Amino acid sequence: MTKREYKVVLYREGMLGSLFLGSSKVDPERFSEFLNRNAEQGWRVVTMEKESRRMMLFFEREAFLVVMEREKE
Repeated sequence: MTKREYKVVLYREGMLGSLFLGSSKVDPERFSEFLNRNAEQGWRVVTMEKESRRMMLFFEREAFLVVMEREKE
């Protein structure tokens, strides 16, 4: 029987875009690099959820909650 391990990651951009622009979106190129780095370590995305989080009452920051799995070594 194959054993699996899971990892949950909250991926979000820095706060500077939110502070200066009022909101911050995830950069698709950096997000792709993040996913590819994890794929090189054997992680596979099982599911992800996009969310917007408020910070300091007036600012909003976009984030992804990513659930990944890989076969346990």
